[in-house]
Amino acid sequence: MNIDLETAMDRAVIVDAVRSPMGRGKAAGALAGVHPVDLLAHVLTQLVSRNDLDPATIDDVLVGCVGQAGEQSATPGRQAVLAAGFPVHVPSVTIERKCGSGQQAVDFAVQGILSGHYDITIAAGVESMSRVPMGSARMGAEPHGEGARSRFPDLVPQGISAELVAAKWKLTRGELDDYSARSHQRAAHARAAGDFDDEIVPIPAPGEHGPVPVSADETIREGTTAERLGRLDPAFDLNSYRERFPELPGVISAGNSSQITDGASALLIMSEQRARALGLRPRAAVVSSAVVGDDPTLMLTGPIPATHKVLARSGLASDDISTFEVNEAFAPVPLAWQREFGIEEARLNPVGGAIALGHPLGASGCRLMTTMIHHLSRTGGRYGLQTMCEAGGMANATIIESLTD
Repeated sequence: MNIDLETAMDRAVIVDAVRSPMGRGKAAGALAGVHPVDLLAHVLTQLVSRNDLDPATIDDVLVGCVGQAGEQSATPGRQAVLAAGFPVHVPSVTIERKCGSGQQAVDFAVQGILSGHYDITIAAGVESMSRVPMGSARMGAEPHGEGARSRFPDLVPQGISAELVAAKWKLTRGELDDYSARSHQRAAHARAAGDFDDEIVPIPAPGEHGPVPVSADETIREGTTAERLGRLDPAFDLNSYRERFPELPGVISAGNSSQITDGASALLIMSEQRARALGLRPRAAVVSSAVVGDDPTLMLTGPIPATHKVLARSGLASDDISTFEVNEAFAPVPLAWQREFGIEEARLNPVGGAIALGHPLGASGCRLMTTMIHHLSRTGGRYGLQTMCEAGGMANATIIESLTD
């Protein structure tokens, strides 16, 4: 998708973007007591309320969600629309492109507006990883099937792919831990400065004496150091893989991987003409987007070709981009990407990423974009580029233009 901003009659604009706090995806996590439907419903309610928008005017709610099982199996967006009190005629659809599900929801919303099928949409994402855990119970023993496995016999879990990426780009454990500590430090600094205040909406969680509002990220570990992270054991048993991949370095730990997290996020997207008619000031416009497939064994390298593709489509160069959000699924992902593009540290994940803030799978695409929009507005940057690696060796990339002074 490529939008010519000079000639487009009516571009798709993002009027607002909000998210829940990020809660640790454990039984004792701050949001673990909140049903995922209710988690998303609270975010939807506050998004509409703070923009004084009649929810009856929403054409569709597009929701990214990866773990569509258990409490997330009944089209969670539709249930959240009902729980939020929206009129029953407002529909919803669930989108699953693994870690890029929320970003794909944004792309589909924009495409629907540009085609004339939508005037007003919400793109959102939700994942309660404490209540719908990852693992074989959800995925099955063989999620690939015989056909894919016979064509690509070396398919491996994502953690092993992260090890392979580290080996290919010769990334050391020290580099991974340095980067991960910096993610926490940047997120802690942003939180202390109030940089997340406008994007976070509070979520009422069950408490002993009634609902307790959760309004701050639980995942950021202030004071984290590379030395402390370096003492963590490797996360994966590599013995069964070394015959095929003797180069595996054993450098991936829980500390340089994204956190299992509960969270939700939502963006209000509409045609610029409709925003103008409603007296709403857009925060950003989508310039261009792209999706690619890449090596399914390395799996996590898709952001590299996706970035090349979206830059080519947009006519922009990397020097034109004020900030890059490269999802921190594992530290080798943004570091390998950085080596390919030579981007300085200051422009890469400037307020931390999923290593510090967490990775609620289906919500992360919208969470990253929400944070990027607010960061550009706060710092005066013009363009932002977001890209997400995805299971199966895929990636989304999107470029936005900030429209706030």
